[in-house]
Amino acid sequence: MTTAKPLVVVGDVLLDEDIEGVATRLSPDAPAPVVDVTADRRRPGGAGLAAALAARDGRAVVLVTALGDDPASDAVRRALRGRVRLVELPLHGTLPVKTRVLAGGRPLVRIDRGGGTPGTPDDQVRDVLERAHAVLVADYGRHTARAVRAHLAAVASRTPLVWDPHPKGDAPVPGARLVTPNAAEARALCTGDGDSLRAYAERGRELADRWQAAGVAVTLGARGALLARPGTGTPMLVPPPYRATGDPCGAGDCFAATTAAALADGALPEEALQRAVAEAAEFVSAGGAGNPGLWCTASGADAGAGAGSRPTRSSGSGSGPSGAFGADAFALAERVRARGGTVVATGGCFDLLHAGHVGLLESARRIGDCLIVCLNSDASLARRKGPGRPLNPAADRARVLTALGSVDAVAVFEEDTPEALLHRLRPDVWVKGGDYSVQDLPEARALRAWGGQAVVLPYLDGRSTTLLARRAAASAAAPEGRS
Repeated sequence: MTTAKPLVVVGDVLLDEDIEGVATRLSPDAPAPVVDVTADRRRPGGAGLAAALAARDGRAVVLVTALGDDPASDAVRRALRGRVRLVELPLHGTLPVKTRVLAGGRPLVRIDRGGGTPGTPDDQVRDVLERAHAVLVADYGRHTARAVRAHLAAVASRTPLVWDPHPKGDAPVPGARLVTPNAAEARALCTGDGDSLRAYAERGRELADRWQAAGVAVTLGARGALLARPGTGTPMLVPPPYRATGDPCGAGDCFAATTAAALADGALPEEALQRAVAEAAEFVSAGGAGNPGLWCTASGADAGAGAGSRPTRSSGSGSGPSGAFGADAFALAERVRARGGTVVATGGCFDLLHAGHVGLLESARRIGDCLIVCLNSDASLARRKGPGRPLNPAADRARVLTALGSVDAVAVFEEDTPEALLHRLRPDVWVKGGDYSVQDLPEARALRAWGGQAVVLPYLDGRSTTLLARRAAASAAAPEGRS
């Protein structure tokens, strides 16, 4: 699509080079592999890659960056010609060149050369930012964003701005719509240890407060992206749609570019992140930045998906009072914890299983190494939903759930809330589906007692058991031939 106002990318361009080959022997003068070269490819990297990815669907994209008179800068100009419009700052020095040597598709070594300092921007930079539909700052720590900072600060309050940060770069300007550090960058920018979702949720909130950003989306590779807001509240986790295997080089640029493009199209941040996670997974599966098809035509990400190996699924058979479906669930949770895995739990009535439920359960299962469903008992469901419910008894509901490939076990609870059951299961992650809310989930406090994290997952709108039941009743009541 083409918009009247462009998406503007501001940041540091690099020249990336991949030397590909095969290594079947060692050098006679050193214990180093000898690579017989089969291909040598060069392409724009950094902000140049982000701009090219943003322009893949025909979108008008302007790239504000520093380029010089060196061969690497000329190579970037040639590669981007016809794809994006360049607004150049002078570069004092040479453009950085990053060379990867790969054997059998696996990197052996990376060689970095060159580097320069961006000069002062002119009025053209200010004008193009003022007309931007959205702005993406692709900061690679080489100070293009610093040179343009005053202009970025002037538009942040009225234009959607996505900032992809770097530990060696500057802090985002206040008012950014989304900041997208990856896991390693979030760890480098914050104190504290740990690789749990709770640790990253705390880092995301800390960074959102520090940077005065509307949201911080920490990209977590195979786990997707975790969206945190300033202050307290339950973060939203957007898991990838499938396990993506391939070269992850450039996945972060794809994620940030897709996020900015979605915001330019009017998407909410939560919607933009769902699109970005899916696009980054597809990008990795297609070969990442090294995919030759990416640069064949002008119309031409911390992603990946899935969990580790799955334990044997509990049958969930049986019926009865609270915990009757839970013995296997508790044993399963202990086995997964014992081997260092992640236990994920979610809860609900699941009276009539529908597409919204299935999507939520599939997404929840991809977060960790097992998924346990905490199911309201018949009495608990009746108290919550009123007369006429449940439509299906707990035994039937549990049997349907455990038949799904995404569900490993079911545990039934009699109380109005699953809090007591959660204290027995002690999951690492508690998942709820629905619209993003700054309000803390009721179960979040319980999870914090043992270091777990509650998260919200995107939910398929327009589906609910109540709506399905009303629709079925209306259909049954309609005159024959008019249903």
